Amino acid sequence: MRLRLSALAVLVVVCAVAFPTHAADSLTLDDAFRRVANTHPNLRLFDTHRDVLEAELDRAALRPALIAGASIENAFGTGEASGLQRAELTLTLASVLERGGKLDARRTLAQSRIDALAVEREAQRLDLLAEVARRYLAIVAAQRQSEIAQLDIEQRERTVAEARKRLQAGASPESVVLTAQTALARAELDRARAQQREAAARQHLAALWGERAPTFEVAGGDPLALPAVAEFAVLANWLARTPELAQFVGEARIREARLQLARSQATPDLDWQLGVRRLQGSDDFGLIGSVSIPLGSASRAQPGIRAAQAELAGLEIEREAKGLSLYSTLAEAHGRYRIAEVEVERLQDDVLPRLDKAEAATRKAYRAGAASYLEWATLQAERTAARCQQLEAALEAQRALIEIQRLTGQAFVAADTAPTEQGVSP
Repeated sequence: MRLRLSALAVLVVVCAVAFPTHAADSLTLDDAFRRVANTHPNLRLFDTHRDVLEAELDRAALRPALIAGASIENAFGTGEASGLQRAELTLTLASVLERGGKLDARRTLAQSRIDALAVEREAQRLDLLAEVARRYLAIVAAQRQSEIAQLDIEQRERTVAEARKRLQAGASPESVVLTAQTALARAELDRARAQQREAAARQHLAALWGERAPTFEVAGGDPLALPAVAEFAVLANWLARTPELAQFVGEARIREARLQLARSQATPDLDWQLGVRRLQGSDDFGLIGSVSIPLGSASRAQPGIRAAQAELAGLEIEREAKGLSLYSTLAEAHGRYRIAEVEVERLQDDVLPRLDKAEAATRKAYRAGAASYLEWATLQAERTAARCQQLEAALEAQRALIEIQRLTGQAFVAADTAPTEQGVSP
């Protein structure tokens, strides 16, 4: 449980650092986390489940009921047994004496289910917060796409202006101006698409806490700022403590309790009865009592015991299969992060600076009549495409990072100067 809470706090801190906010009236990622944690029906449903399980615990703690009975004999017959003259009345009190620890086994099973529910709720909470981070990232991505489109519009507007000057000077045909205007229109379309994508992503995020007409604004951070992530071997060691595998501990307790309950069925219970009988003929009273025990309880309990043992043994196989699945997911996420990290860095350090210089040089050459419009427009398109490629690689890295954090419960925070790594104390 402590690990789950630590992982939850880690995710909040990481996303708050990765996507800082600046405007007081903007929705922060922490605000979104709180809204989902307080209102999402998947989490509120666990409260109802807990009430049900607590009621089952109270029921499991009940001992067999006492049964009060009454019987009459030799009444309403024929001859001397006619009417109530010879009737004999017997009052009894009966119950079952449970043996083999059945009561403790029932209570242990019910309590283990309650304990497992708490772990399951924390797992659901962490998954929801990871989904909040993904949807928040989608809004940030749309904002950055809109910014790239705006930069493309500005450079296309300059191209249109230069093409008109060349047209007026008789140095280029009108088709060049029309082509430049078409490129400008496409850039405006990209901006409009990004703005609509941002609105849709905002609605998608608000849907997590049931808001139908969101009016909040999100002040996004810089998705290009990627933190340092540990090597895969280190992450694989952390995976052994992942909350998803911790759920198998609670399930193991449940199955062990079921096995103990099945074993308790091998010990037969005693049915007992005590009573008093009134003898009509002599007007005397006498005590009666009886004890009964079922035979063959041990053999009848064996199928249930074998089934419980098989379920308990199968749990380790399930845990092994889940561990392999998580390991594969972690390997895939770590690989995606590394690939995207290299792509972002190379585009930032090598590709974009060269494209900027080439575009500036071509712009001057176009003004001087030494370069064609096609050369200039191609470089503009290349620069915009490189920016979009860099943003998409950074978003891929951020999505992989969220998955790594969800799996390992570790925080990787990008510092202002140099990347640092923060761990979680179990």
